[in-house]
Amino acid sequence: MTLAVGVTLASAIDIRTRRIPNVLTALMSAAGIALAATGASGISVGFAALGLVVGLLVMLPGHALGATGAGDVKLMAAIGAIVGPGMAVNAFLFTALTGGLLALGVAVLRGRLAATVAGTRALVTAPAEARQAIEAPARGNRFAYGPAIAIGSMLAVIFR
Repeated sequence: MTLAVGVTLASAIDIRTRRIPNVLTALMSAAGIALAATGASGISVGFAALGLVVGLLVMLPGHALGATGAGDVKLMAAIGAIVGPGMAVNAFLFTALTGGLLALGVAVLRGRLAATVAGTRALVTAPAEARQAIEAPARGNRFAYGPAIAIGSMLAVIFR
């Protein structure tokens, strides 16, 4: 329930503002630790803390390349605190798949499919140069990643 409410709020706010508030990710992280401390989540406090770190670490490379924002990284860390380290990895994998599908859908809707595929190729072959292209707001290549994180996280929980 905590996960579903948190990621739903994060998605709605991200779609509207293109930001995920620190207060939301902090509250989600604290809730994950508190649930673990009371035994309600089925993981230990140590595993909740490790999940937070794992969630943070799996998203950092994408942030370093400019593909995700800091709020996305903190959201995945908060999810890790709620679900633990193993599920945090699964949530990340489902998120990556969901994010790719959403990116393709957004690219098609914006008439930018060819440019998106070329940009993805550049991201893989020349990440330093691709970061500038990713961050260029005039190119219409950014979209809210919160929904991908929300869907991916919930899929990970559903398909444990």
